[in-house]
Amino acid sequence: MTDVPDTLEIERNRDLVGLRSRPWPQWLILGAITLFSLLGLLNVFGQRPITERESAPAASLALYAPTHLRGGLLFSARFHIVARRELKQATLVLDPGWLEGMAVNTMEPSPLGEASADGRLSLSLGHIPAGKSYILFLQMQVNPTNVAWRRSQNVVLTDGATPILRIHRTVNIFP
Repeated sequence: MTDVPDTLEIERNRDLVGLRSRPWPQWLILGAITLFSLLGLLNVFGQRPITERESAPAASLALYAPTHLRGGLLFSARFHIVARRELKQATLVLDPGWLEGMAVNTMEPSPLGEASADGRLSLSLGHIPAGKSYILFLQMQVNPTNVAWRRSQNVVLTDGATPILRIHRTVNIFP
């Protein structure tokens, strides 16, 4: 059998004499990890989408997207427009919060045009006949360094220059 190195003591290093039987720092760290995981399962940190609806005599809009996000998360938003009367120049106008600290991976089907409307993203969808619907999908990714609390992500549906309806929403982005 080899000799024990000078820096080790058999009682302390092998037999653990003098050490506490319940190391509370380890339990505290394990409890914090468990709590963090439980909060994630309860959707506190996001990604589970919710549906927000708004209706007007001319059209209705349903937005299906998460309101809580995490840095680096890939997510989708679905805009479902149902025209009750003919919309000749349907346009979705998105607040800057939709793009700030985000990467747009794709928009399907591609809008007819994109423009800036006082710093907001304006997506020209074109003609939607009465009784028909139009669905636009946005696939996006959150910048990993993007953190935000109650960032505005309002959506306005217009027909040309005439506002039809608005969905008020905010998003929280966790690190």
